[in-house]
Amino acid sequence: MTSARAQPGVVRRRVVVHGRVHGVGFRVGCARRARAAGLAGWVRNRADGTVEVAFEGSPEAVDAMVAWCRSGPTMARVTDVEVFTESLGDDVSFAIR
Repeated sequence: MTSARAQPGVVRRRVVVHGRVHGVGFRVGCARRARAAGLAGWVRNRADGTVEVAFEGSPEAVDAMVAWCRSGPTMARVTDVEVFTESLGDDVSFAIR
């Protein structure tokens, strides 16, 4: 797979999801959907109880994943989502960290 940096029309967003998002399948569900959408990036649990995600790919696919983060999987209870625009990274696939 070619680095997203070399592709036109690619955006990167970092998302921090607050609420009951640990132990509910958030990372696995997020990674599955991001991979299916052809996105690069990563998802990880943070020590403060939030989930942090970086999405990189087409604006439409990234926006759809940010929208999914606002509700997450069935067992999640999302209370807030912070979204940050970032410079493109070197991710070539989507990883769970």
